[in-house]
Amino acid sequence: MQQLILNPRAERRLKLGHLWIFSNEVDTKQTPLKGLEPGSQCEILDSKGKSLGYALVNPNQLICGRLVSRKGPFTTTQLKKRLENALALRTRYFDHPSYRMVYGDSDGLPGLVVDRFGDYLVVQVSSWGMERLLPDIVDALVGLVKPKGVLLRNDHQGRKVEELPEMCEVAHGEVPKMVPFQENGVPLLAPVYEGQKTGWFYDHRENRARLNQWVSGLRVLDLFSYAGGWGVQALANGAKEVTCVDVSAQALDWCEENAALNQRKDDLVTIQGKAIDAMKELITAGERYDVIVLDPPAFIKRRKDQKSGEAAYRHINELGLRLLEKNGLLVSASCSMHLESDTLLEILRGAGRHLDKSINIIGSGGQGADHPVHPSIPETRYLKAHFVHLAAGNSL
Repeated sequence: MQQLILNPRAERRLKLGHLWIFSNEVDTKQTPLKGLEPGSQCEILDSKGKSLGYALVNPNQLICGRLVSRKGPFTTTQLKKRLENALALRTRYFDHPSYRMVYGDSDGLPGLVVDRFGDYLVVQVSSWGMERLLPDIVDALVGLVKPKGVLLRNDHQGRKVEELPEMCEVAHGEVPKMVPFQENGVPLLAPVYEGQKTGWFYDHRENRARLNQWVSGLRVLDLFSYAGGWGVQALANGAKEVTCVDVSAQALDWCEENAALNQRKDDLVTIQGKAIDAMKELITAGERYDVIVLDPPAFIKRRKDQKSGEAAYRHINELGLRLLEKNGLLVSASCSMHLESDTLLEILRGAGRHLDKSINIIGSGGQGADHPVHPSIPETRYLKAHFVHLAAGNSL
């Protein structure tokens, strides 16, 4: 097996539990990366020749290797065991088979995501290492879960980065266009072929459950609504009326399907357009809402986007506070890995001060148990949500 030797002191992060190897950490004079086959497995040595483990490599990427085993080459037996462990974690904490079953590095399977929708699985691969193991992955999943169908949803942006071919195809059984599942006891449908990512975003499950306690009889505005993860669940939990705003007409159609599934379609209002434009129009029209959910896409995808991204978060949160009724509740969320939770709090503080509004943080949350955080890989923690109460009076 090919070996890769690291530069002096480059092993420290790996010894602390991290799994990533950067191309500038490899001693390319002794062990060139050039010529290695993407997805191949290499033994990783420190500068003194001591083995650190085995990694799946892609010589063409900045993160050129991801450690998958510390005690010998990674095998299909280990692959099956990792999948079994991932499933055991989810069945321990969820009473319905609707969850993210595999979450990449956190489950020891870098570049692999598997979402479970009851009897159906949606698989996404974003690394050459997992791509070469894909037949074994599908076989193991079928044996483990006995699904009616497995969809390979491999037409996403992450594959372009790794120079992987894009495709979307059924690998086992049959998969309908809209698959039924549940979240927080609410029946829903996920557009697994045409929707974003795998068709659904399970990561906010616990934050949605928290909000569901506080929506009965109230008017709710769900910005960046997608298929209604927040808004439709609010309707199902007694909200008087929900307005969903999304730039995609198709996403709003999915919102309506999910609202109809819960017998609340007549209480759903949809607005197609950019969220900021819609918010400004609603402010001009004098609209106010008891609950507002701000769950935008990542405004900070790279470090160089930090300044402009933070400004964008502040802008939408100021607009949200202006649309909120007194004693209203704003849910301010971010999926930007590069935005710290405390920084979002600071943005909210600044928005409140700028508008002379008195706000209190009544709760904060992160991703659910099906998106476990690897304690040595901070990159696996990306989601944050703050629940902001707007007091009746002005700030002091």
